[in-house]
Amino acid sequence: MKKYTSLFCTLALGATMFSCSSEQTPQAIDYTQYVNTFIGAADNGHTFPGACRPFGMIQTSPVTGAIGWRYCSEYVYEDSLIWGFTQTHLNGTGCMDLGDILVMPVTGNRQRNWDGYRSPFSKKSESATPGYYTVTLDQPGVTAELTATTHTALHRYTYHKADSASVLIDLQHGPAWNEKQYHSQVSICETNWENDSTLTGHVINKVWVDQVYYFVMQFNRPVISTVNLPMAETEKGQRIVATFDMKPEDQLMMKVALSTTGIEGAKANMAAEVAGWDFEGVRQAAKDEWNSYLSRIEVEGTQDEKTNFYTSFYHALIQPNEISDVDGKYRNAHDEVVPATGGKFYSTFSAWDTYRAAHPFYTLMVPERVDGLVNSLVDQAETIGHLPIWGLWGGETFCMVANHSVSIIAEAYAKGFRGFDAERAFNAIKRTQTVSHPLKSNWENYTKYGYFPTDLTEAESVSSTLESVYDDYAAADMAKRMGKEEDAAYFAKRADYYKNLFDPSTKFMRPKKADGTWKSPFNPSQVGHSESVGGDYTEGNAWQYTWHVQHDVPGLIALFGGEEPFLNKLDSVFTVKLETTQADVTGLIGQYAHGNEPSHHVTYLYALAGRPERTQELIRQIFDTQYLPKPNGLCGNDDCGQMSAWYMFSAMGFYPVNPVSGEYVFGAPQLPKFTLHLADGKTFTIIAEGLSKEHMYVDSITLNGKPYTKNYITHEDIMKGGTLVYKMK
Repeated sequence: MKKYTSLFCTLALGATMFSCSSEQTPQAIDYTQYVNTFIGAADNGHTFPGACRPFGMIQTSPVTGAIGWRYCSEYVYEDSLIWGFTQTHLNGTGCMDLGDILVMPVTGNRQRNWDGYRSPFSKKSESATPGYYTVTLDQPGVTAELTATTHTALHRYTYHKADSASVLIDLQHGPAWNEKQYHSQVSICETNWENDSTLTGHVINKVWVDQVYYFVMQFNRPVISTVNLPMAETEKGQRIVATFDMKPEDQLMMKVALSTTGIEGAKANMAAEVAGWDFEGVRQAAKDEWNSYLSRIEVEGTQDEKTNFYTSFYHALIQPNEISDVDGKYRNAHDEVVPATGGKFYSTFSAWDTYRAAHPFYTLMVPERVDGLVNSLVDQAETIGHLPIWGLWGGETFCMVANHSVSIIAEAYAKGFRGFDAERAFNAIKRTQTVSHPLKSNWENYTKYGYFPTDLTEAESVSSTLESVYDDYAAADMAKRMGKEEDAAYFAKRADYYKNLFDPSTKFMRPKKADGTWKSPFNPSQVGHSESVGGDYTEGNAWQYTWHVQHDVPGLIALFGGEEPFLNKLDSVFTVKLETTQADVTGLIGQYAHGNEPSHHVTYLYALAGRPERTQELIRQIFDTQYLPKPNGLCGNDDCGQMSAWYMFSAMGFYPVNPVSGEYVFGAPQLPKFTLHLADGKTFTIIAEGLSKEHMYVDSITLNGKPYTKNYITHEDIMKGGTLVYKMK
């Protein structure tokens, strides 16, 4: 165990102050040693192993493939070829984008086919830790090392042989759904060698979102010659081979800074963050920054348990991404360069996933970022007319259903965050929930019928209704807290619309037509997926979505006729087998699909219906089977940290079934002790007395030494600091 001077000292980032002293943590731990960046990088986890900073714009990482759903993060652990290294990545998503500026150190013949620069590598030569990645490329005989700051990637290449030592710069590259798109996604590519060691450029491309980026690339050695490779008919992205005068074992360093605003923005980002060529200094700073976050939670447990926990912590902080420049400016969805409210603009909001647990986790453990996240959502809403559904690179992808940015904002307000203009924020919520826009929104039908009719809705009618109902609840909650009684009553009425889709004869949430009749035939096991098979559900079925009433579990229980029939139906979820080939519906326990987010709160419904022991059994089963400390250890896409946030909350013994309420429903802790270092120097300690493989059930709970009988704990009580003790049996 490496020890060093405490990193968890005063860290002021925004309005909230974190502080502790070396006396509080006399022997600080290197928490990055417990992070395995390869977890989730096999099968369908879609994570990447490369270097980044918390919430950074840059994620510089190896590419082992780029075409097809398998390569959403451009990396699959089992692959044996590396194509190169790109500077931006999505973490754990099910869609393709980013993967900007592929670079690859090469030797030998410079004139090859575009795919002729790839190299085999030995897995033994590959390693990574937060903020650092390295591998030895066999074909060129180069050891590559990567590290990063918020806006700048720093590469170091050691050429073990120096035959025409070069770097391929591929600006056509980007992950795509198919080969045709791969060769046609760039519409504009302009570059300029400003001197013998500096290349600048401007690229516009589109796979998932319209993306505009500017870059500056700087080498620590002069370029002695360049070759531009020929482009195919549909290609606009340049491929440049830059060559250097080098001897065996010489090192080449390269910096790549990005900006959405312009070349000068990229230059300013680089100058502010990586002025020199101190690779080890940048690498250490990255490690220190990751430790400053990871050390906010001290965990006791086995090596594997710590690896799972701190890797989850790491994955949760990769995004949202700060895409504004160091001066606070960014390019918005209207192609305008504007200042960000509060000085930082974040994008990559996988809100349909992350509102459930990742954003609640930020309010608890990274509160200094929350106001900035909300301001970014509101800024974008005022640009495009509604809150981001799935925001990326300052634009909108219109991916998934409903608009859970509403929940993210309402939750922050309910928990006391006031570093944003509440009137602006609520106006954005109200417009989002009442003004229809061309994609994924038809409020006229919704309010006329009290649901989205299946015969008037192209796809996902049931999921769209149930997910929108939760946002209505969130809007009502914020309106009520702000004294907007009329708005609160309006949205509260809509928050009951879930009742309109409950079929008492089948006891499922079922698609309904505009005339009030049920859609037939009806198969509750049939999985809906709008992008492939259509259907009335979003990456799920009726077995999974019937429970999507996070804000009113008592009301849902009443629809079933009481706790006993509710629990009987809930039991069936985990015993009725589901057969499906849908890639997003994974991690199956019966019909329960832990690999996809609509199931994430379902196990906790037992605790809210009087059978907490069943919640506790299922949490243990999920921990044992769906989260393993190895590359194929995630049962589904990490989805920008949501899978990871579920793990962390559940490990601590509670989960935000209804994020806006500020209540965390008790399950059962899975590790013996946690110490949460909270804002203003407070700590909250969680202890599981007698926890073991055999003792998975909670016998009793005390809070600050007093018996605690509620089935939840509030955000407010945690933030006060104190000690929560579970006595296990």
